[in-house]
Amino acid sequence: MDFLDLLYKIFVKDDSWLTILNGLWVTVQISALSLLFGTLFGSLLCFFRVGKFPPLKIAAQVYISIIRGSPVLMLLMLLFYGVFARTGINPLLVAVITFSMHTAAHVAELLRSALMALDKGQVEAARTLGFSKFQAFKLVTLPQLVRIAKPVYQSTVVNLIQWTSVVGYVTITDLTRVINNTASRTMQPMITIMGGMVIYLAISYLVYGIFHWTERRRAQ
Repeated sequence: MDFLDLLYKIFVKDDSWLTILNGLWVTVQISALSLLFGTLFGSLLCFFRVGKFPPLKIAAQVYISIIRGSPVLMLLMLLFYGVFARTGINPLLVAVITFSMHTAAHVAELLRSALMALDKGQVEAARTLGFSKFQAFKLVTLPQLVRIAKPVYQSTVVNLIQWTSVVGYVTITDLTRVINNTASRTMQPMITIMGGMVIYLAISYLVYGIFHWTERRRAQ
């Protein structure tokens, strides 16, 4: 059997490609929803973290420290087999909650770091010129915040996609689990796993390409 026939047997025969696409779609769903909710929750955490109300500030700091220091797989298993074990909740939803919580902690910290890197004098100058707090944030702070945080946020998105590869531990058939099942069925683990890695690499570079494209559009 030549190499092309082997690839056909692994990735095409018996609709294997459809199974892989379904697993990929699950990975994309979890990643996209977790990124959306994680970014929103992370922004709120950052607001609390840099705010002047001590209880919320301390709570946000403790949350960020615990979640960032905990393995995401442990958090996933804690929620699935512990917190939501008796609720009958969809495993996909548990995964989205888990990765949203994890992403939020990282987003909150990167936003806080970006805020600390800003030139406070520009905001004060805008306020002196008569801008409201909202106008100063929208026109002065936000554009600079996005520019500073963007490279780290890009890496956070790629890391999130890679983190989701552990959802098979809670019965979710994502891309990684499909690849593992295919490797077991075809008895060709090396080629199958390398194929899965190529797919993850393609997704990662697609993300990098989107960020690069938006950066070029902004520069133009």
